[in-house]
Amino acid sequence: MSQVHHRHRTVDGHRIFYREAGDPTAPTIVLLHGYPTSSFMFRHLIPLLADRFHVVAPDHLGFGLSDAPSTSEVEYTFDLLTDVTEALLADLEVDRYAIYVQDYGAPIGWRLALRRPEAITAIVTQNGNAYDEGFVEPFWEPVLAYQRTQDAATEGAIREALGLDAIRWQYVHGVADPTLIDPEAWVHDHALISRPGNDLVQLALFRDYATNVALYPDLHEYFRTSQVPVLAVWGENDEIFGPEGARAFGRDLPDAQIHLVPGGHFLLESAVHDVAELVRTFLGPRLAGA
Repeated sequence: MSQVHHRHRTVDGHRIFYREAGDPTAPTIVLLHGYPTSSFMFRHLIPLLADRFHVVAPDHLGFGLSDAPSTSEVEYTFDLLTDVTEALLADLEVDRYAIYVQDYGAPIGWRLALRRPEAITAIVTQNGNAYDEGFVEPFWEPVLAYQRTQDAATEGAIREALGLDAIRWQYVHGVADPTLIDPEAWVHDHALISRPGNDLVQLALFRDYATNVALYPDLHEYFRTSQVPVLAVWGENDEIFGPEGARAFGRDLPDAQIHLVPGGHFLLESAVHDVAELVRTFLGPRLAGA
């Protein structure tokens, strides 16, 4: 079992936490986490990949153990989160890599790919959306309302997503046996996004999420022209990004591998060994010599 290192680097003036494992000379895979979690979501996956790959998993600015400057100091956008990730990878001298994206990690990964397509060797998307078909309307209705109008009613509705019950729902919904899910996961996430002022960070990113959808036409063109290798492995019962979002990758990428796995939004909590095997089988021949 490979050792996992827990490290910090200061990039663009921010102290960024990241997990790193594996031989730095091996092909690199960068793990990009979603909301409301951190690289903690990859704690079980990293050792299952690190015997074969160099694995880097940062906490995004404002999340996990990375710095979380206030919204009076920093304008939180997905462009900013990408800037910080890009700077971290440059500081680590990682210039060619596969990405594993989930939830918020997807629009960060998509920006990295659009900025430097030659850097991306392959993509694994685990409930990381790239198509309109992926949005499950009941979950996204309050987000869209808040993007259109910021007032007491829309903000109150979106603030419910910051609560412990809503975070727990993301973990256990769609899982046949919720006792398989470690409660530490949602308690950990809730504690970190409940730090003073972090609610405003999260509200800013909910508003900015609209910019991610606006990128989709350029993203789809990148898929079509590059035919980048893609594995879409999806918790088939996810009611945030539904399975049609996984199937949609096949429209622009006929060779995409698409696997719907029993589970929910945070599939690694209940099916980490299944996902790891799919990732290893997919990446192994594609990153040989990368």
